[in-house]
Amino acid sequence: MIKKILLILAFLVFNISFSKANEEAHGESQKEEKFDIGNMIMHHISDEHGWEFAHGLKLPLPVILYTHDRGLEAFSSTRLEHGQEYNGYVNHHEKIHRVDASGKVDESIHPLDFSITKNVATLILSAVILILIFTAVSRGFEKNRGKAPKGIQSFMEPLILFLRDEVVKPSIGEKKYREYFPYLLTLFFFIFTNNLLGLLPGGANLTGNIAITLVLAVLTFLITNLSANKGYWMHILRPPGVPLGLLPIMLPVEIVGVFMKPLSLMIRLFANITAGHIIMLSLFGLIFIFKSWPVTPLFGVFALFINVIELLVAFLQAFIFTLLSSMYIGTAVEEHHHEEHH
Repeated sequence: MIKKILLILAFLVFNISFSKANEEAHGESQKEEKFDIGNMIMHHISDEHGWEFAHGLKLPLPVILYTHDRGLEAFSSTRLEHGQEYNGYVNHHEKIHRVDASGKVDESIHPLDFSITKNVATLILSAVILILIFTAVSRGFEKNRGKAPKGIQSFMEPLILFLRDEVVKPSIGEKKYREYFPYLLTLFFFIFTNNLLGLLPGGANLTGNIAITLVLAVLTFLITNLSANKGYWMHILRPPGVPLGLLPIMLPVEIVGVFMKPLSLMIRLFANITAGHIIMLSLFGLIFIFKSWPVTPLFGVFALFINVIELLVAFLQAFIFTLLSSMYIGTAVEEHHHEEHH
């Protein structure tokens, strides 16, 4: 609720400030280049072919393209910066097109883009971080078997036990939770790690990318429905206690509900992480809009407050996604025992 209120206030202040700026600029002969806060926000929360940590500090990433006439091509993303053309390609709003001799986009050729973008690089980075962390935890467990945990194991082990004993085991059951615990544990730490990486200066908005949340939701959807037992499907196709006359109404509702579960997972994670980034960037953007030293500390304090809130949100969203996935899997694999109903 606090995030929503601050987001509304930020947009109201933007409208007031833009109106005031337009009135002051009216009639002036010399025009200045205005700060485009919308473009700045979209630039930071969207994917790109280079990784910009700060203004003027950009890490070039490999552009990998495939076309039927040329095959596989690879070159640095710096070749396409600032709208320049390279080898017949141009980058328009982070979408690479083939152009003809006159410089116009050739609509007959659609390059397949396999580039290592900022989000892909972050995905690889988070995978490496998780592999290193859990390799160290595994070694520490083997080394300190029967002893008190040490080092990073002492930090990770309580969190792992909390997820096992308070989230996964109660949701899925004592007998079957072991089959799904590795996936759910990976799911939690993947989301949590990338949420934290997204809060760093220059970090990528990976978990705020709807393609990533879609894949995570689809994985939960597939595991849930492929593991579902007969009782689960009978609850959907023939809900107990529902008269036959209501089945034509209830059956579509139940089927839609099956697809709404992963949809809610996808939208919830995407919307919460993206909204948090937008609010922080909006507060920083207000400093450049007002161009006043007295208000700079005020917006800085608000931005710091939201950043602390986002640390909590980073954990909370990973926890909610894992908890709901556990509950969906649990309802699909639990044994249903029904009394004969009249």
